[in-house]
Amino acid sequence: MEGNASGCSVYEIISKKRDGYELSTEEIQFFITGYVKGEIPDYQAAALMMAIYLRGMNQREMTDLTRIMMHSGDLISLDGIDGKKIDKHSTGGVGDKISFVLSPLVAACGIKVPMLSGRSLGHTGGTLDKLESIPGFKVLLQPDEFKKTLRDVGMVISGQTENVVPADRKLYALRDSTATVNSIPLIAGSIMSKKLALGTDGIILDVKTGSGAFMSELEDSIELCKTLVAVGENANRTTIGLITHMDQPLGNTVGNSLEIKESIEALKGNGPADVMEVTLGLSACMLVAAGIEKNHNKAIEKLEKALKSGKPLEIFKRFIAAQGGDPRVCDDYSLAFPQQIPGGIPGGKKRVYLNNQRL
Repeated sequence: MEGNASGCSVYEIISKKRDGYELSTEEIQFFITGYVKGEIPDYQAAALMMAIYLRGMNQREMTDLTRIMMHSGDLISLDGIDGKKIDKHSTGGVGDKISFVLSPLVAACGIKVPMLSGRSLGHTGGTLDKLESIPGFKVLLQPDEFKKTLRDVGMVISGQTENVVPADRKLYALRDSTATVNSIPLIAGSIMSKKLALGTDGIILDVKTGSGAFMSELEDSIELCKTLVAVGENANRTTIGLITHMDQPLGNTVGNSLEIKESIEALKGNGPADVMEVTLGLSACMLVAAGIEKNHNKAIEKLEKALKSGKPLEIFKRFIAAQGGDPRVCDDYSLAFPQQIPGGIPGGKKRVYLNNQRL
């Protein structure tokens, strides 16, 4: 697709950004629309991704990119669902299982927690991949299913269906295969297009920093955090960003089913100290953003009381059941999680497993 009545052409857009110039709103719209429709091939999209990776984007370009990506498909309206709706997103890290503890904990305090999540990207594990270790769990919900689960349970975690932010779904896969994951404009567009596609009242962002994060340097993490918050605020959405350390894995386990198991233990009051510290810090911000508490320390006290009540674990069981999974895994780990790795088979051949999947 070389051009249209607007005068835009893919070649000129790529070369313009390659040379460090600012893209207009019309050029960004032309590219996103054409790529989603399949009129712009992957090789040209990859070239533009690399140009953006190398040359960056200014705040106006990033805001336009996010808004246009957000409107590339259906939006999920949360009208008619009572209570404050607060979303949370992490830029990801090794052993990052916070969403599975935070969501039911915050829901137990009366806040609705809707999340559109993704699969693994780069070296970090994916939220959806981890949930699929629960037998029968359904990670792709249609908008009506998404809203019903949120209304009935208080929390929902789903992937993007084909009609929700399709621009991000296509670009997400392309970035992972073209070494353009660590681009602040592209990260901002990806994260915030999904977050803003949900009609929430606020967004809490967990931006990881350190050797295990996408952004290993603190200065880069601060820049990303400020960028994400600015994009959210430009969309008139209450947005709070926290920077948390990822110099070592979170918790004691890494791997899809192992992280689910550790999350369940955390909901039973047996969570590792670092997991609970990050969970409570982010959860407190969600309570403040929703107006439930004005003081951060008071919010943490409320959360600790809720955890001791056992209500968050019950909500997590209901969440699993609502999305087709077997909630009995919370009480009987053998239903989903192997108790030991098989040692071998007759003839001396070994079985090799990765995240409980035989290779």
